[in-house]
Amino acid sequence: MAEEIVIDKNNFFNRLSSFYSAWKADRRSGNSVFGGVGSIVIVMGKTDEANSFQKSNAMHFWLLGYEFPATLFVFTIDAVYVVTTAKKAKHLEPLKAGKIPVEILVTTKDAEQKTKIFEQCLDIIKNAGKKVGTLPKDAASGPFADEWKRLFGDISKDVEEVDIAPALSSAAFSVKGQEELVCIRNAARACSGLMSEYFVDEMSQLLDEERKMTHKALSSKIDAKIDDAKFFNKLAKLPSDFDPQQIDWAYGPVVQSGGKYDLKLTATSDDNNLRAGIIIAGLGIRYKTYSSIIARTYLVDPSKSQESNYAFLLSVHEAVMKDIRDGAIAKDLYNKALGIIRSKRPELEKHFVKNIGAGIGIELRDPNMVLNGKNTRPLKSGMTFYVSIGLVDVQDPEPKEKSNSVYSMVITDTVRVGDTGAHIFTKDSGIDMDSVSFYFGDEEEEQKPSKEKTESRSSAIAAKNITKTKLRAERPTQINEGAEARRREHQKELAAKKTKEGLERFAGTTGDENGTAQKKFKRFESYKRDNQLPPKVKDLTVYVDHKASTVIVPIMGRPVPFHINTIKNASKSDEGEYAYLRINFLSPGQGVGRKDDQPFEDLSAHFLRNLTLRSKDNNRLAQVAQDITELRKTALRREQEKKEMEDVVEQDKLVEIRNRRPVKLPDVYLRPPLDGKRVPGEVEIHQNGLRYQSPFRNEHVDVLFSNVKHLFFQPCAHEMIVIIHVHLKTPIMIGKRKTKDVQFYREATDMQFDETGNRRRKHRYGDEEEFEAEQEERRRRAALDREFKAFAEKISDAGKDEGVDVDIPFREIGFNGVPNRSNVLIQPTTDALVQLTEPPFLVITLNEIEIAHLERVQFGLKNFDLVFVFKDFHRPPVHINTIPVESLEGVKDWLDSVDIPFTEGPLNLNWTTIMKTVTSDPHGFFADGGWSFLAAESDSEDGDESDEESAFELSESELNESDESSEDDSEFDDDASAEASEEDLSGEEESEGEDWDELERKAKKKDREGGLDDDDRGKKRKR
Repeated sequence: MAEEIVIDKNNFFNRLSSFYSAWKADRRSGNSVFGGVGSIVIVMGKTDEANSFQKSNAMHFWLLGYEFPATLFVFTIDAVYVVTTAKKAKHLEPLKAGKIPVEILVTTKDAEQKTKIFEQCLDIIKNAGKKVGTLPKDAASGPFADEWKRLFGDISKDVEEVDIAPALSSAAFSVKGQEELVCIRNAARACSGLMSEYFVDEMSQLLDEERKMTHKALSSKIDAKIDDAKFFNKLAKLPSDFDPQQIDWAYGPVVQSGGKYDLKLTATSDDNNLRAGIIIAGLGIRYKTYSSIIARTYLVDPSKSQESNYAFLLSVHEAVMKDIRDGAIAKDLYNKALGIIRSKRPELEKHFVKNIGAGIGIELRDPNMVLNGKNTRPLKSGMTFYVSIGLVDVQDPEPKEKSNSVYSMVITDTVRVGDTGAHIFTKDSGIDMDSVSFYFGDEEEEQKPSKEKTESRSSAIAAKNITKTKLRAERPTQINEGAEARRREHQKELAAKKTKEGLERFAGTTGDENGTAQKKFKRFESYKRDNQLPPKVKDLTVYVDHKASTVIVPIMGRPVPFHINTIKNASKSDEGEYAYLRINFLSPGQGVGRKDDQPFEDLSAHFLRNLTLRSKDNNRLAQVAQDITELRKTALRREQEKKEMEDVVEQDKLVEIRNRRPVKLPDVYLRPPLDGKRVPGEVEIHQNGLRYQSPFRNEHVDVLFSNVKHLFFQPCAHEMIVIIHVHLKTPIMIGKRKTKDVQFYREATDMQFDETGNRRRKHRYGDEEEFEAEQEERRRRAALDREFKAFAEKISDAGKDEGVDVDIPFREIGFNGVPNRSNVLIQPTTDALVQLTEPPFLVITLNEIEIAHLERVQFGLKNFDLVFVFKDFHRPPVHINTIPVESLEGVKDWLDSVDIPFTEGPLNLNWTTIMKTVTSDPHGFFADGGWSFLAAESDSEDGDESDEESAFELSESELNESDESSEDDSEFDDDASAEASEEDLSGEEESEGEDWDELERKAKKKDREGGLDDDDRGKKRKR
């Protein structure tokens, strides 16, 4: 033993105390986990690499942090006896003085002395009781262990041996402490990194270059990578204090392909070459003696059957993960997976694995915590498992090669059991179809990202960033320079991280053309058979069939149907005694505009542009033209409604509570309201969701916990109402309205309380009564807050399995702004940024934000705008306008505190153009610096002003259009608009730096050049 070995005394006694507590509790309750043993014997022989990490040395690592060969532990209810050599005893000396007595018995090379000490231990065991706990399945070898086994065999008739392994699993190893969980998580992240950052690259390169390499050679290459400390230090998911010297192999690495597969942990790589098809890779890493396993199945040019089976395996994996939580029974997890297979794919039952994992920790596989159909042990929060869902020896009905006709599949992850669900430690290595599928058969030349940067991303801005208020003397507080520097440094780190994530996220991808998702051609059909044509077509007149959405036109003596989706418009005109009906059809190259643009199946086909029909019946053609126009409007409206309802999914049924009355919150109003009068109803909490019950016509609204994305409680302090607000994952229909926000509220004003009949009001007037009324209102508001908050917490408790948690807005760091039309208070919460008081509501989930940009931040303006860009680049950015500049520093501090990168600039940007640029080539965008162009714009303080307009800035005409539209919709008065115009004027004046005389002189010069004298100019201004 090395001298630097130091045993953590506190850790030793904490874990020993918890073990003894479980042992004593088991004896008191009469349970059979410990089997009623009075003593426990754990013997360690010489170190054996083949049988490493059994229960015996796992106990050493758990208590001491090290393995002590040739050492005997005897545990009794009163004390711990340790038999070891003098050299090892030195390290154990500090353990003598502790809560539980520890006696160290030192052996020497003298055989008689060693025998005497062993006999002393045997007497202790006999005196402790007739039952002794041992580990019969552990293989201990060496002179020390052999001598102990010989002497222990002499008393075997006097005592009863009990296998103590299950008790050690449940009381010592199963539930992990915080330090143990950190070690397992680090091991899991190292596994994920090695799999996704190294193995996948090596494997795909081999297949792409068609190089031959055996499974064993590839495994050896991965094996050698564990010594590359630089590789692990570069992995983003590993913490900064991760020590690569502390990792070792726990399992594998194992690579299998070509029809021969073995999913057991004892499997090894063979000498066959790596082949396309189904490739299975598995590995396990041990960090500070704690293990983690990962295994992935990679599909290389897979058949449809293989893709289908893997997609089904994913669904089974997801179903099992959903049920892993505190209190779940081990066999129920296996039976859940088996039940899904029997109900949906019974032919795969014989190929399903016999167990779906086991406990993991110091031991690679805890045999007492196997997830099979027989284990009745419950899962507890803090336990760790490897979960392995697999299919073995499945026959491919359409194999590309005979040797690959049989294949296996497996998905293995390391997870921690939580109170409400599983925490997957190896999730960084993806298992979805996109992450594991490789297609080399239909190779396409990869489009190399263009290195040419987008021209003129932003013009050089000479204006400096704005200070807190317009004048320096008016600043209420001075900016903390140290905090500002730290924030700036943090923002640089976030920006660099965002660029790196973007490159990784979009590596090898191609974007949408023109930055928009391409529309698909939709087939339509008027009539399937001739007999479906209406009888009136025999008259050979133009007929509009509203039922079939078709216009039937007689051509060459035959009725020809045209579906309304092929018609652009119809118009009627008169010429002499004849009336003309012109029908224009949709065809390529018409330039019908972005909104009405329609894809075509074959652009090279011949298209009919228009038809003109002549008739003397003026009224008849006028009616036909009107019918076609109405039918076109109806079709467009129906298409628009269908598009709006695309994201509305049918919810599961609400499971009502039957055996007791549900928890209710009475006298609450609903927003958006149900059709009818505005009357208060009540909210009920049921098994899997909420129900709002209206008093009229038995109307109700159901909200399932599985569809709840956020749950907010907003108190009535400084507000007129108290709110419970539910933000949904997918919209639901309330009446005829689609909504993602359901709100329950109650008014907190005096109007809600009837004070008639209060005799004191007749005789008491003045300040005393007013003060008492204020006190009473405060008490009522506090009672309302308590009632609603308690109900929100009950909702959270009922929906905890679905991750429903109450979030409360932080009013003190809120700021005013205009997200829609009204100027409202916008408040951050733990997970979102919300405005819940006035509809339309605002709920922005923080982890969905890619970046924030502050617009119109320049000297002289009293307001600025805030734009949020989402990680889903096809989602339009959200604007919050007209935020007072006094809130600028607060907004920056909040954005920085929640790790949202932000930039600022003096102009409004054209976000439609920006997002088109991003989505057209995301990888190229990030390769060119990503969002750094926004920061560059704000940093260009001393550059010359450029006359060229940036492609990303709003043009003057666009800005005027947006101003006009905002003025038409504005709810502010004329004073506010006048004030805004003064701000703009003052901003222009100060940025130009010219006085009125200079401006007047320039105006006269310009007028002279245009041939206008003063009088003409005056007339022009009056007009």
